[in-house]
Amino acid sequence: MATLQNIRNRGGLLVAIVIGLALGAFILGDMLNSGSKLMTPSKMKILEIDGESVQYPDFQRKVEELSEVYKMNTQKTTIDENTWEQIREQVWQGYLQENIIGNATEKLGIGVTPDELFDLVQGNNPHPIIQQLFKNPKTGAVDKSTIIQFLKSLETNATAQQKTYWLYIESQIKLDRLRTKYNSLVSKGLDVTTEEAQKSLDAKNKNVNFQYVVLNYSTVSDATVNVSDNELKEYYNKHKDEYKQEKTRKIEYITFEVLPSTSDIANTQKWLNDIKPEFVAATDNKQFVSVNSDLPYDLGFSKKEELSPALGVWAFSAQPGDFYGPYLENNEYKLAKLDQFKMMPDSVEASHILINPQTVGSIEKAKAKIDSIKRLIEFGADFAVMAKKFSEDQGSAAKGGSLGWFKRKQMVPEFEEVAFTGEINKLNIAYSRFGYHLIKTTKKGKETNVVRIAILARKVEPSSDTYQKVYSEVSKFASENQTTEAFNKAVVAQKLDKKMATLKENDREVPGLESSRQFVKAAFNADLGKILVNNENSTIFEFGNKFVIGDLTATTEEGNSTFEEAKIRVDLVVRKEKKAQMLADKLKSAASGQSDLSSVASKLSTEVKNAAGINFNSYSIPAIGAEPAVIGTVCYLPEGKISAPIEGNNGVYLAKINTVTTNADKDVKGEKKRLEQSLGYRVGSEAFESLKKVAEITDRRAKFY
Repeated sequence: MATLQNIRNRGGLLVAIVIGLALGAFILGDMLNSGSKLMTPSKMKILEIDGESVQYPDFQRKVEELSEVYKMNTQKTTIDENTWEQIREQVWQGYLQENIIGNATEKLGIGVTPDELFDLVQGNNPHPIIQQLFKNPKTGAVDKSTIIQFLKSLETNATAQQKTYWLYIESQIKLDRLRTKYNSLVSKGLDVTTEEAQKSLDAKNKNVNFQYVVLNYSTVSDATVNVSDNELKEYYNKHKDEYKQEKTRKIEYITFEVLPSTSDIANTQKWLNDIKPEFVAATDNKQFVSVNSDLPYDLGFSKKEELSPALGVWAFSAQPGDFYGPYLENNEYKLAKLDQFKMMPDSVEASHILINPQTVGSIEKAKAKIDSIKRLIEFGADFAVMAKKFSEDQGSAAKGGSLGWFKRKQMVPEFEEVAFTGEINKLNIAYSRFGYHLIKTTKKGKETNVVRIAILARKVEPSSDTYQKVYSEVSKFASENQTTEAFNKAVVAQKLDKKMATLKENDREVPGLESSRQFVKAAFNADLGKILVNNENSTIFEFGNKFVIGDLTATTEEGNSTFEEAKIRVDLVVRKEKKAQMLADKLKSAASGQSDLSSVASKLSTEVKNAAGINFNSYSIPAIGAEPAVIGTVCYLPEGKISAPIEGNNGVYLAKINTVTTNADKDVKGEKKRLEQSLGYRVGSEAFESLKKVAEITDRRAKFY
């Protein structure tokens, strides 16, 4: 269906990632669909929300469906692990939205009628998803005729996958409508009274300039503050809920990096020297480099200063066909061949018309269309008119195809080569990853000497022999040190660099270890004090160019921390409270009978500082930082009176108002409207999060991924 392909192209990542559309069915392997007792529903549960569970096969099926959408919209055939994780997270969030919003709206009797859904798809105010998919690129308006044509085609000749595609779009539109209704209902239940608006306005209008004296907590040595275990336990028992913890695992590990050997480096140099005669004889440098190099051929031209100093000196004194190297750069040995030496402008002014093969159906059709447009212009048609009518680069099409002035290396190489080398006002065609371009260079800047160099590159990588040698050393270490005690002794004896990490169950990798999800899973499957093992029951893990061995040193489970686990954090708080009391007593004593902060500061051997323009809405105080207790106190402190000691984030303060200025804003209605709008914005971002907090959610993704 051509129309379906067109709306897919326009939807792009909106379709693939944001709304998570499903295109096709995915059949799980026999293992997951078998009647094995190991695969009972309880063992296959990956998500549970308020008693409603989702099984792994269903979750994975949605992941695979969404991955097909992603591959279709990005024109990729493979997906890296990072993207897989994003797709799985998108499916996860989709389940949360459907269940949490769905349950909340169902309890309230909120729904979306068929008539509403019809209006959102074909009515006068179509949903943003429909606007995105069916917008006319020429006018920017939604093309209703295209929507109707598409829906009719679904009834007559659509495949099952195409119907699923559309039904999923409708389900996402319906879910978004439910979310909008729920947020609107909550928003209508929030009100700002006139009194609240008046108080807010008064707080904004009142600005204070004040002086203060501060004694920082750091001025009190920890050694001078005595804290007993009983005091710590008493505080802990009163504030248990403040000491929640996640499920974590602490590991220690060592790495054995596999680096190229002297022999590997020599073999890389030898390969370049051996292939050099073929490179010398090659007449098509681009093809030769494309076939043999670890780096793609660069079509671009460079000025002398754009090259490395040594390469620049050589290139601008050599002749086409001359060689430089082999030389080492960025862990690659390179052999440079001077391809072309010419005069080229630094910049050009050009226009183009772009035809995308995906839009017209194929590369052949795109080529035929661009050729046809070229002929029409050569026979007298106006380039600007044709660009506005046919070009798919909307930005330049509105300007008659004009791209204005641009410098070298600002455009894709294929486009740049034609734009910079073509004759002025001549029509030329170039093909890039965006499609076919009809290019007309209209002006050229000052010409300078430039070169194009064909670079044959070979990465310096460890050979299989080098890998095997390092693996043998690692294997010997692993076999001789199978307990934590032996592991630690060997690390010390061999002066190895032991690293540590604290991991969460859903962490995708250990920092510094490439694609090391398996190591994280091993940590959560291991017993405390044991060497970690992989899926093959080996203690040797391989991540990138590193072999890794590690052990589990500590664990925490989700919930409230025990007193011992929280003791260090509790000690910091209790010690800070005691310091605050000591400093407050010191300030109170110095301020007794005083009306001037200068006298207080003199007694304390400190200085008076000033702050200006502070009101109740201020977030921080210049030179102090975030001190909400100080801000709240000074905004309501009577003029001329020294405050009581104020316990802040950084220390204990005394403050005194210098002057108060009052703004003339009396627009209570405007303030009320502003506060109501603020509440409305918060509903949009916080309503779902509030529902999620009270929902009972079980996340078991870490078991499967």
